[in-house]
Amino acid sequence: MAHHHEHHHHEHHHEEGGLRHQLQLIGATTVLLIGAVLVEKHCGLATWQLLLVYLVPYLLIGHETLHEAWEGITSGDMFNEHFLMSVATIGALAIGFLPGAETQFPEAVFVMLFFQVGELFEGYAEGKSRQSISHLMDLRPDVVHLESGDVSPEEVHVGQTIIVRPGEKVPLDGIITEGRAALDTSALTGESMPRQATTGDEVASGCVNLSGVIRLRTTKEYGESTVAKMIELVEHAADHKSKSETFITRFARIYTPIVVFAALALAVLPPLVLWLTTHDAQPSALFATWIYRALMFLVVSCPCALVISVPLTFFGGIGGASRRGILIKGANYMDVLARVDTVVFDKTGTLTHGQFAVTAVHPDQCNERQLLHLAAHVEHFSTHPIGAALRDAFPDEATDGCSVSDVEEVAGQGIRANIGGQRVCVGNRKMMEAVGAQWHDCEHDVGTIIHVAIDGQYAGHIVISDQVKADSAKAIDQLKQMGVKKTVMLTGDRQSVAASVASQLGIDEWHAELLPQQKVERMDALMKEQPGVAFVGDGINDAPVLARADVGIAMGGLGSDAAIEAADVALMDDEPSKIATAIGVARRTLAIARQNVVFAIGVKVAVLLLATFGLATMWMAVFADVGVTVLAVLNAMRALRPAAYGRNNNLRPTA
Repeated sequence: MAHHHEHHHHEHHHEEGGLRHQLQLIGATTVLLIGAVLVEKHCGLATWQLLLVYLVPYLLIGHETLHEAWEGITSGDMFNEHFLMSVATIGALAIGFLPGAETQFPEAVFVMLFFQVGELFEGYAEGKSRQSISHLMDLRPDVVHLESGDVSPEEVHVGQTIIVRPGEKVPLDGIITEGRAALDTSALTGESMPRQATTGDEVASGCVNLSGVIRLRTTKEYGESTVAKMIELVEHAADHKSKSETFITRFARIYTPIVVFAALALAVLPPLVLWLTTHDAQPSALFATWIYRALMFLVVSCPCALVISVPLTFFGGIGGASRRGILIKGANYMDVLARVDTVVFDKTGTLTHGQFAVTAVHPDQCNERQLLHLAAHVEHFSTHPIGAALRDAFPDEATDGCSVSDVEEVAGQGIRANIGGQRVCVGNRKMMEAVGAQWHDCEHDVGTIIHVAIDGQYAGHIVISDQVKADSAKAIDQLKQMGVKKTVMLTGDRQSVAASVASQLGIDEWHAELLPQQKVERMDALMKEQPGVAFVGDGINDAPVLARADVGIAMGGLGSDAAIEAADVALMDDEPSKIATAIGVARRTLAIARQNVVFAIGVKVAVLLLATFGLATMWMAVFADVGVTVLAVLNAMRALRPAAYGRNNNLRPTA
């Protein structure tokens, strides 16, 4: 993970630097623009000299936009927002050279300045969101403990012995040479029950050691290890993802060609018609008038209001979401979130807690309380999660004064101990067979079954399973109310467990016993069926799927770094119901952006019509633009305010 993070850090500094650079550019341009206006007022310069004065701030603030526009033209994808800005501003610079026309140099600089301010806001919002995410993530590179000391994972060779203590992640694949431990593999396989591993067993990196100290002989270099492979899977999955375009780009793709061709038509057609119908008119004067109007049309058509208010709307939306603990990594993910119609969930750690609790007690001889009491005593010193679950179910065992002696753990079977003169065995079927107890199984129970025998007599069994989060059912319910078409669950856990969770929550379809690679394949199939697929997960095994989905949502509270890194949206607390909130925020943000577009274009069209008939002055156009911008910005600010996303929200999916 180490090298991966360094790169991430570097990118982050670059962003901070980028924003500072943008701010400096905006500041410098503003100063130069004021200077240029003063020069124009007080020194009677010729038009071309004035142009040179204004070109300094224009090129300073606009060089990147012009460059992008040029790249668009050369790559054949010319109708984008950069091209529109460039055409409009060059038009404004050119107008002054027509006979009898006013110079419009300041407008050219203004338009570019507005564009950069809009970009600055959007960059800032995304930067803030990413910052919160990197705080969420633990950016420490893993260390590996060798006998001689700690090193980074890349420095370990195959065949070296490493030590993994309880609570630590296994850094490299290897074989246990000494020690026994319960391993939590849920991050890799999604299986909720920990696996017992003893000497001679192979262990994959990315598991978490829950109980004993183990020594591993490494079998693979870091680059070949399971975790490194996962990260590689993520990087490949991200390549397949269709980059969703930002709102402005999609808008510009339609708007730009209309404006450009309309301006061309305006410059050529009316003067031609007039000249042909009235032969005595002077063609040069006619053409000058209409070229002036066409250039006016171009300058007026430049959507400053949109260029600043749409990014501001997304800025507000991202900010408003993060106040609710939803971190969205960029405006284009906001776009996709608003159009989500399929939500796919991982099970362990996402819909369930990923921790164990006693879910049923079936006594045979004694009552439930006694059965739990005995089991909790036997498991008193156990480091295994099952032991912890049994102790939690009977918390007052420590104070009831029973004498417990001769506790012994039988590998792969369970634990036995003497309690008040009785020999109590707590474990699996093998243990029951070993002591000759007549055990019977209840088929209907989902989870891990722990049998108890007293002096060789079967006393009953206790069911332990992963618990569904209290919030999960509400989350699925809310998504259905919001008009999400389909909910799906993908898990590495057993069929029976998956079926039980799916029916409990009312999930439309589920697939169990999947390996990480199969999850990605399932996801591909779902994405072919319909657009707008969100995936929600938390473990390392979800990272490739998170990267592949149209929008990946990670559980940020307890989720693994790899998952948070691969996702587009992170939920700070692990409540699935936040997904509905996130979709709500995104839909509302897009609705506000749309209102701004409609409003700005409406005012534009009115001014353009006036300009076409020569009734609009440049300043009227600029005023309309500034006025619209102010109103649109105020409207955009609504996105910041968290609305009440209650039962009554009519946030239906928007087309």
